[in-house]
Amino acid sequence: MFAVPFLFFGVFLAVIVVIALVGHAQAGVRRERFAAFAAERGWHYSAATERGLEDRYPELDLFRRGSNRYGGNFLTGSAAGHALTAFDYHYQTSSGSGKNRSTQHHRFTVVMLQPAFPLKPLAIRGEHVFDRLTAAFGWDDIDFESGEFSGKYHVSSPDRRWAFDVITARTMAFLLDREAGSMQMDHVRLMLSLRQVSDPSEILPASDTAAGLLDGIPDYARITPPSLLPPPLP
Repeated sequence: MFAVPFLFFGVFLAVIVVIALVGHAQAGVRRERFAAFAAERGWHYSAATERGLEDRYPELDLFRRGSNRYGGNFLTGSAAGHALTAFDYHYQTSSGSGKNRSTQHHRFTVVMLQPAFPLKPLAIRGEHVFDRLTAAFGWDDIDFESGEFSGKYHVSSPDRRWAFDVITARTMAFLLDREAGSMQMDHVRLMLSLRQVSDPSEILPASDTAAGLLDGIPDYARITPPSLLPPPLP
């Protein structure tokens, strides 16, 4: 009478093993695609899994979410005259408790560009319905002259002047013409995150979007940090 439960357990175990093998094979194919993509462009590729990215990028919110955080399939090179880093990123969150507890896995492809000039914190993402509700309570984002742009993108920054310097009329038109994903600046780099694990070929249009935003920053806003200024005359 114990045969049926053991049979079900055996089938369940077999399904788990098959899923694991398929996942392992898919990961191998993805590593091969990243390696080939990097080789074609003279970029460097690393298949290593890296944790602790929240310490390397302390100003970027994405790397402080959830648990079991790690990156993989790292690409480094240059794009449109800027230093580039791109990789797969994962974190997980849980909800419920006991038997009703479930785990959600969040996966992204991240593209970072580092320009030759410093930046300031700024976040750009798609506008949500919830944003319109919170705006009624005064928790609004930064609005621009273009109602179309402000309706599509949510922009926030502790330095409103910097936001207006970066988001020029030309940049608004540029971003309205494409799906930009979520972007965030710290003081060194601009990160664009795609809410999915994308094909390596999608890194190029993402880097083009990031480069277009950086290249649109006016010269007067490209402030040279004091450490790079020449010493004062005696």
